[in-house]
Parts: sequence; C-alpha cells; structure tokens
Amino acid sequence: MLKGLLFDMDGVLVNNLDIHRQAFAEFFRRYGVERSFDDLSRVFGKGNDDIMGELMPKDVVERVGIRELGYQKEAIYREIYAPIITPQPGLKEFLAEAERNGLKSAVGSSGYRVNVDFVLERCDIARYFSAIVAGDEVTRCKPDPEIYLTAASKLGLRPEECVVFEDAEAGIESAKRAGIKVVALATTFSREFLEKSDADYIIDDFRDIDIATLRSIVEG
Repeated sequence: MLKGLLFDMDGVLVNNLDIHRQAFAEFFRRYGVERSFDDLSRVFGKGNDDIMGELMPKDVVERVGIRELGYQKEAIYREIYAPIITPQPGLKEFLAEAERNGLKSAVGSSGYRVNVDFVLERCDIARYFSAIVAGDEVTRCKPDPEIYLTAASKLGLRPEECVVFEDAEAGIESAKRAGIKVVALATTFSREFLEKSDADYIIDDFRDIDIATLRSIVEG
C-alpha cells in the first residue's frame, strides 16, 4: 500500500538545471578550470563531494578541500537562483493532494542541507515535508541507496510503501537499489533518455500525475 512520497530536489522540486549550469560556469571560471556540459551531465544526481572529486583538479582539491569547494559552488548557485526561484509546475497542488490523502512526504537529495532548506523555504513548501535527508548528512550519496532508505525510515515506512520522484540516472538507480518504484521527471534528461532507464513511469511535471495513478504504480 502506498503511504509515502520521496522527492529528489534538483530537477524535481525545482527545474533548476540552467541555474546549476550557470553556477558551475562561474565556479569553474574562478578556478581557471574548463569543463563542458557533457562533463556535468555525467555527474548529475551525485553528491557534491563526488562531483568535485571528478571535475576539479587534484591540486585544487588538496589545497582548498573537497567540502569547501562544494560550499563555494552552492553559494554561487543560491545567489543566482534566489531572485527567480519557482517550484516545479503543479508541485504545490500535488503536495496538497497527497496531504489530503494521508500520504507522508520526505526529501532525499544528494545536495547539501543548506540548499534543501533554501528551496523548501523559497518555494513555500517546507510544511509538506515530514523528513529531510541531504547529501552532507549521509555516508554515501546516490547511486547508493542510503539516502532513500534513510528517508523512508525517517517516515516510519518500508521502502515498498513509498514511491520516489527522480530526474537523473544516479537517483533512479539509488531508488531501485532501495526497492522503491520510481516516477521520473523529464527535466534534466529527455523522455527518450529516461525511457531507457529503470524508471517505472515518466512525467513532464506534477500536472501529469495524481494519487490514483501513483497507487496503481506501487500497488498494481
């Protein structure tokens, strides 16, 4: 029986791919690093420590520190996004519908907790979430299942009683390894790409889904 909804943040609660691209471009410029969009696409959905380890020169990582590099990049992101942030289309209405149906909701993001709090507060949706699991609060980020297993546990639910909303391959793998059905949003990646993934259902945004359809995905 469906009892809980677990939401990734980037590309799910907000459609922020372009903002992250802008933030990375400025961040890389400050360190004199050249990276392409394809380089970024390979790491979408992973934790900042993993991203910095893959994309930043080893000498910079050793000199500045991997966690500090992540904080610097995310500070740029929040500065750019703050004046224009909006929730994913249909999200508020969907969260309200889920609440009326007695479903619990949690955020499970590889992003830093400060970013999660920023999005929930700026989009005025914090009250809908009973639990938050962020990338800097776990031992292993996506594609490891720890984030989603922890999120379900914080809601007091078994993984099979939940459904995950994701946008990236690493997150989809994380959810499936946790034993959870996945609804994928075609925001960061195309429908054609997601159709080749292990997602159970694909939507453009939250106007394309309702609780009855979710129940059929989980229970059917």
